[in-house]
Amino acid sequence: MPQPIPYLAFNGNCAEAVRFYERVLGAKLEILMSGADSPMAAQIPKEFAHHILHARLAFPDGGMLYAGDAPAHVPYQGIHGVSITLNYDTTAQAQKVFDALSAGGTVTMAMQPAFWAKTWGMLVDRFGTPWIVNGELLPI
Repeated sequence: MPQPIPYLAFNGNCAEAVRFYERVLGAKLEILMSGADSPMAAQIPKEFAHHILHARLAFPDGGMLYAGDAPAHVPYQGIHGVSITLNYDTTAQAQKVFDALSAGGTVTMAMQPAFWAKTWGMLVDRFGTPWIVNGELLPI
């Protein structure tokens, strides 16, 4: 069965975002292809050639996160109606990632205990990506 892979859209700052996620989340940036580097380079307006057509982050556990800049002809409306959830084995790991992702962003729910985890919190990072961070999941 295929595993769902989040594909994040950005408004011209995809490269900056995925490099940030690579550093903060411990993922490996495997692909970062701009319009100018793609087989479609001749079809992309010059002012958008530096935009990212496709990026792929690989996590040590086999998980993936894909991203790209919104196409030039599609009005960017941000990321809505979804959050990327991260589960960590310890509350310390969760707090460290939560703090790093929230720098320059907005905390929408501070880290706190919940019935499903010893700690959890919600934020929207400086790139507009909504995150939920859980530390030490509990049996329910």
